[in-house]
Amino acid sequence: MEQYEKTIRDNIAAIRARMDAAAAAAGRPAGQVQLCAATKTNDAERVKAAIRGGVDLCGENRVQEIQQKLPQGAYEGAPLHFIGRLQTNKVKYLVGVVDVIESVDRVPLLETIDKLAQKKGVVQKILLEVNIGGEESKSGFTPAEAMEIAAKMGEYPGVFLCGLMAIPPLSVEKGDNLRYFQQMYQLFIDISQKKYDNVSMVCLSMGMSDDFEDAIACGSTMIRIGTAIFGARNYNK
Repeated sequence: MEQYEKTIRDNIAAIRARMDAAAAAAGRPAGQVQLCAATKTNDAERVKAAIRGGVDLCGENRVQEIQQKLPQGAYEGAPLHFIGRLQTNKVKYLVGVVDVIESVDRVPLLETIDKLAQKKGVVQKILLEVNIGGEESKSGFTPAEAMEIAAKMGEYPGVFLCGLMAIPPLSVEKGDNLRYFQQMYQLFIDISQKKYDNVSMVCLSMGMSDDFEDAIACGSTMIRIGTAIFGARNYNK
């Protein structure tokens, strides 16, 4: 076994233990939270190692990396989500290819995905990205806008809304993001209770390497972990 594979496997086991402990502390049953490996800058072999190590799914930030790794069988055995900023001119490379596009952050992008999915004869699962911290540097809908879009999902037959995604502000102290995670969970519940057409709120994607335990405590159903699985990213690759 390659050393990197053992390291990745051990890291995943440690994260799983922390996930279970966080869920238990919150009174949640084990197994309610999925572990998404955020695979940006990691090659196909390391992605395969993460899948063998027991992650539930993979999340890519860059269309180019999906195009490079997909022919190498990088994601075989696990669902693939797109979790990065998406340009409308690259939608054609993802619709019907990835299982879920998590980062739908603006109406023109939603419309583009819908039109292309209808043209391809598929229904593309999506999450709405919510800018829960109201940060000017980040994209995403406000909570009010997300509620409005959810109410109109029946107008987009080519897509299916299955949840929400958020990246809260960078926290300085542990627990700083609890209020944002709590707000996201409340929005998730509010939309769930409306019973909108073309909507089934099953995924609340929030929590990363530095704050996933707080996210789990607040109701996250999917955490996106990169560094804690693979180590520090090499952006020179």
